[in-house]
Amino acid sequence: MSQTANWDEFERLGLRVGTIVRAEPNTGARDPSYRLWIDLGEPVSAQSSAKITDRYRVDSLVGRQVVVVTGFEPLRVGGFRSDVLVLGAASDDGVVLLGPDEHVTPGATVA
Repeated sequence: MSQTANWDEFERLGLRVGTIVRAEPNTGARDPSYRLWIDLGEPVSAQSSAKITDRYRVDSLVGRQVVVVTGFEPLRVGGFRSDVLVLGAASDDGVVLLGPDEHVTPGATVA
């Protein structure tokens, strides 16, 4: 059974759209994954390690817009700092990334 969150807990997190500006294999991770650098409209890009190798080639990710969750404490995944959680839908063929159907300004909030 899942636990419920209250509105204050949800508001501490943020859902934003970012643009992937760099991607490479995360060779230090236990499971195959990519290191992603994501432009959120701030001077410094956010980083994330994402297990999306089943459906995506590393060279197809740069320029793609994705929805991320901000507000978590950074984690280290295979020696790589992961600041945000990239959202996707689980399918039989792997994770399908969530993103807008039209280009939006990096850092746009999800409403």
